[in-house]
Amino acid sequence: MLVVRDLTRDGLAPASFTLDDGECIAVRGASGSGKTLLLRAIADLDPNEGVVTLDGAERMAMPAPEWRRKVTYIAAEPGWWTDTVEQHFTDWTAAAALVRELGLQDDCGNWPISRLSTGERQRLGLVRALMLRPQVLLLDESTSGLDDAAAAAVERVICARLRDGASAIWVTHDTAQARRLARRALAFDGGRMCEEAM
Repeated sequence: MLVVRDLTRDGLAPASFTLDDGECIAVRGASGSGKTLLLRAIADLDPNEGVVTLDGAERMAMPAPEWRRKVTYIAAEPGWWTDTVEQHFTDWTAAAALVRELGLQDDCGNWPISRLSTGERQRLGLVRALMLRPQVLLLDESTSGLDDAAAAAVERVICARLRDGASAIWVTHDTAQARRLARRALAFDGGRMCEEAM
């Protein structure tokens, strides 16, 4: 279980909630309302205050790389730091099945990053994150650049992880997607959060 208590940073009023194992919470609100700030604060990517625990272990009690492996932020536009897709993976062979499951071509490991569409970058960034086997996925509009078929493939993959006991906080502007994936939502307005049923 992920527990967030009084988490705050510039632009984000104190937020508190819990996330059970196997649960997905949708995060909704207008652009600039604080959704991404929340995810990045939970992942401890930006300066913040408050207490965040995972299965009783405090975030501040473990090294940052270990926390970010367990509680993994997946940006809407993932970062890339070298020339080809495969160079961003420690084990491309192990990633191949997931790559195919998300509707990508087998040989895309050899592709230059410059060749990738927005949707391909989003899906490959998700594969990269899933290879870490995180307990909590912080998904920041992970299907915003995808067509319906590719978005459905992403949802299937995430739902399989949820059935295996992982959990997710999913920022989405797609109301239908939020209803498919979550039973409750965190709604943001001007940096303030309220919890609501779906």
